[in-house]
Amino acid sequence: MGRGKIVIRRIDNSTSRQVTFSKRRNGIFKKAKELGILCDAEVGLVIFSSTGRLYEYASTSMKSVIDRYGRAKEEEQLVANPNSELKLMGQDLSGLGVKELQTLENQLEISLRCIRTKKDQLLIDEIHELNRKGSLVHQENMELYKKLNLIRQENLELYNKLSETEAVNEVRRESRTPYNFAVIEDANVPVHLELNSPQQQNDADHTAHPKLGLQLHP
Repeated sequence: MGRGKIVIRRIDNSTSRQVTFSKRRNGIFKKAKELGILCDAEVGLVIFSSTGRLYEYASTSMKSVIDRYGRAKEEEQLVANPNSELKLMGQDLSGLGVKELQTLENQLEISLRCIRTKKDQLLIDEIHELNRKGSLVHQENMELYKKLNLIRQENLELYNKLSETEAVNEVRRESRTPYNFAVIEDANVPVHLELNSPQQQNDADHTAHPKLGLQLHP
């Protein structure tokens, strides 16, 4: 046997009504998700239960769906009523009653809200972009500062090495003499002034001081 046709009317039993609500809610959310994926559609779904609880689904974001809905309704009204643009500007309001003026006011509020939302979003995006660029600049400055400190340290090490090298060379220059002068003094021996080369001086240590060169006698 086939399944009997369900009569669409309010369910009196609260328990059965809650069970049916949960099943149908999950089913319609599933269908909405499938519709957005299969048809590349922007879907927004809002449900309030009998107890006032909110259930919602949006393929993008609920805020985006609501903003788009507001803009679409404005465009529809402008196309349907060419004079509505003048009315939105506060012109050609003659013949409008309280209800029409209230509707017009609501439209203006929706338009203003959409404009402010868009402006705020642009400002937020610009702030985020500036913060991102500022972070990049700060990071680059830190890298340059580290490189500068490294260069300064290398320069200091090179300067210290150069100073040490110059000091060693200076000591070597002071300790190095091309000739040695030997003055021999003795009370009973004449004074001799000798000019010897370094090699000759070494030989003199083994040969009992041979007298070479210039000799001065008193």
